Amino acid sequence: METIPILKVGDCLLISIQVDMHDRLAMSLQNHITEQVVKHHARGVMIDISALEMVDSFIGRVLGSIAAMTRVLGAETVVVGMRPAVAITLVELGLSLGTLRTALNVEVGMELLGSLIDASTGGAFRERQAD
Repeated sequence: METIPILKVGDCLLISIQVDMHDRLAMSLQNHITEQVVKHHARGVMIDISALEMVDSFIGRVLGSIAAMTRVLGAETVVVGMRPAVAITLVELGLSLGTLRTALNVEVGMELLGSLIDASTGGAFRERQAD
């Protein structure tokens, strides 16, 4: 079974989905991300979906669930690179992404993730990054 690599960068995990997502892979990714958040004491998770042509309602719900689960585990999650067609589809499906935060690209996503982590740590994240 194919896997999606999860990279640790500082206090964050970076996931770039470069393959077509199917239901089983999405569930596997959800489990793997939560395991890695705990293992590495991650404060942030960034999921890049820019290579995905389509996101159906199940995959959208899984992304929302990942954000909720990682938040319970003490990490903030940002999804980056959503294509306009994907955004339109998710809205037309009436899919509520709950606590899922999005950004246009990785650069904006890192800024947002840093702000979210800073807010939850009282500024300690940015101070550590500046060292």
